[in-house]
Amino acid sequence: MIEFIVNNGDRLLALAAGLVAVASALAALTPTPKDDGIALALRRLIDLIALNVGHARRKP
Repeated sequence: MIEFIVNNGDRLLALAAGLVAVASALAALTPTPKDDGIALALRRLIDLIALNVGHARRKP
């Protein structure tokens, strides 16, 4: 698993960035708060994977 992450780190990072961009665009373009929650959940998941916890996280 570590070998896969090391060998494909750039692709995984691009995938994560793309997912966040799409979710953010969807949340910005639609007026319903339901999809905003989906974007927030996706961002929280990526923050958790990136170990952005506690003071490492940007304040909104």
